[in-house]
Amino acid sequence: MEWLDSPDQANFRAQVRAVIESRLPARYREMAASDAPTEEQPWQVDRISEDPEHRAAAEEWRAALATRGWVAPHWPREYGGAGLSPMNQFILSEEMARAGAPRVGGTGVGILGPALIIHGSEEQKREHLPRILSGERVWAQGFSEPGAGSDLASLQTRAVRDGDEWVINGQKIWTTLAHTVDWLFALVRTDPEAPKHRGISFLMMDKATPGITVRPLINAAFRHNFNETFFEDVRVPASHLVGEENRGWYVAMTLMDFERSNVGGAIALERAVRRLADYAGSEARERARLTRLPALRQLLTGHLIEAHVQLNFSLRIVSIQARGDVPNHEASINKLFGSEASQRLTNTATKLFGLYSNLWDEDEPLSPMQGSVAQEYCNQIQNTIAAGTSEIQRNVIATRGLGLPRA
Repeated sequence: MEWLDSPDQANFRAQVRAVIESRLPARYREMAASDAPTEEQPWQVDRISEDPEHRAAAEEWRAALATRGWVAPHWPREYGGAGLSPMNQFILSEEMARAGAPRVGGTGVGILGPALIIHGSEEQKREHLPRILSGERVWAQGFSEPGAGSDLASLQTRAVRDGDEWVINGQKIWTTLAHTVDWLFALVRTDPEAPKHRGISFLMMDKATPGITVRPLINAAFRHNFNETFFEDVRVPASHLVGEENRGWYVAMTLMDFERSNVGGAIALERAVRRLADYAGSEARERARLTRLPALRQLLTGHLIEAHVQLNFSLRIVSIQARGDVPNHEASINKLFGSEASQRLTNTATKLFGLYSNLWDEDEPLSPMQGSVAQEYCNQIQNTIAAGTSEIQRNVIATRGLGLPRA
């Protein structure tokens, strides 16, 4: 594992920093510098905002990345991506995270695009890939269901072939930001008699198709990121099937994001630790529990160490990819450690500010860090559930990493 950039990597890092310095819109700079709670995917929300300045910021940043292929740095150049090596993808993600610059394109870039590049027809590629890169068509993922989350292969949303169409009935849950998107892609059961990992197909559909209903799910922090999506006799053209019929599970399992290192999570944790320490040491420190400061200093130091540990987990993963290998349980280690470390940090923040940490309103003068302490404490609940629960990650580490038998 290499900790230092090669000369070429150092040059690429300098290029990324220069683009961020010259092209990142002021709106996103201000959001990155603020203590106030912000949207988790600001570009995706801004692109359809009623505020013309927000829409302009989203398009300005997308255009700045698109001219370099950085909207989809992992896509091949022939499809509009940058074709970056795993290490340069890592550097791009790291510098974007350090600057608080939003990612562009959402799951259309990270998941659907690679699925179409590998499994899609030429017609599907021509139809969808350019619109994903332009920001014209943003996607949500329909995988989890009320009875099929960790055990996704148990999904029951049904699609039945009727001539040149599929007719879909069922329900999806935790469809992230589905209220902000234009299209959906989903795993649906097309052969109920087959073993559960088989008989599943991968379908795309316009969200405006009759019979699709998206209903909000508000989390403990009163944020609307998740939704439940209902399908009632939804008719989708047969041409919207990606890959082979009844082989959708294998289509989904081949997908990879920009890189699996989650370096953005490690940098976000470090930024949160430093912001908390700076705030506690500022003129607002009278609202911190100074009588416990020595112990809290040690806690904050421990959190900073955890952030650097996670960064090294990320670097290990991208080093595996750079060798041409595929990380497996290493990604689960990183996800497990990072999500639980983030929860530990928000717990420390509540101790630092005592009863003031219950203040929620960002406009309340006594709210520490504009209410983000209370809000993030609640928002972090989802971290050990979303994208694979901690229990699932431990099972992967046990079976694939340690070679233990399945329970």
